[in-house]
Amino acid sequence: MSYHFEVSQEPAQPVLSIRTRSRVDDLPALFSKAYETIFQHLHKIGEKPAGIPFGAYYNMDMDNLDIEIGVPVSKQLSGKGDIQASEIPASHQVSYLYKGPYKDSASVYEAMQKWTMENAYSPTGVVYEFYYNSPLEVPESELLTKIVFLLE
Repeated sequence: MSYHFEVSQEPAQPVLSIRTRSRVDDLPALFSKAYETIFQHLHKIGEKPAGIPFGAYYNMDMDNLDIEIGVPVSKQLSGKGDIQASEIPASHQVSYLYKGPYKDSASVYEAMQKWTMENAYSPTGVVYEFYYNSPLEVPESELLTKIVFLLE
C-alpha cells in the first residue's frame, strides 16, 4: 500500500488529560471513562474542547502502555483529581490520516517508521492518535484516526 505522509511544524497546544498505564485490551473502556471524566470537568468549568480528542502513547508495551488520554483546550485550564493541565509540545512531526479499524493500523505505524528512517528523521518515540470519530458513531471501516510521530 502507498502512503502519503505529511511533515509539519506545530505549535504547543494546551490540553486537559489523564495519564495512566493500561493493557491494550483495556483501552476501549479506559478511553470511554477518561473522556467522560474530562468532558464533565470541561462542562462544569464552562469550557469546551478546542480540538480533536487524542491518545498519546509514550511506549509500545501492549501489556503496560504508558498513555495520556486528552482533549485540546483553548488556554491553560486547571485540572481536578486525575485530570491534569498539560500540553502537546511544539514539535516537528510526521502524520497520516488513517481510515479503518484501530486493530489494523499497525501497517501505518510500520510504514511511518520505515519512511522516517529513509528520510533521515528521528522519531522521539512519542506517538499521538487523534480520533475524529468513534466506534460508537460509525462502523469500524469508517473510523478516522490521525497518527502523528513527534520528530527530534
